[in-house]
Amino acid sequence: MVDKKQLWPEERKAIKATQVAFDISSEAQKQIKQAALDEDRTPSDQMRAILGLPVKKPVRPRLTISLSLRDYELLADEYGLDPDDKLAIKEKAAEALIEWAKEQQGE
Repeated sequence: MVDKKQLWPEERKAIKATQVAFDISSEAQKQIKQAALDEDRTPSDQMRAILGLPVKKPVRPRLTISLSLRDYELLADEYGLDPDDKLAIKEKAAEALIEWAKEQQGE
């Protein structure tokens, strides 16, 4: 029988990590978030850098959002899609976000 401790060693290390929330002023949060944007990092990675902890280069930078079933229904209605077609909804939402960003740049 295989020793379970030998399976997925990196994942086992990650499981032991604990998320920590800091109650700091909104101004300090803004400064950290802006520095993260300037450095092409996530706020978490920026905090790690500030604290002198190792920071990995992002493999595939991305933004995330939590969507409820109701959110999918609203977006599906907006885009004229089936609420169960989550991939198509995601693609349309990505297009909308990209278009918004272009408009902000005056393109």
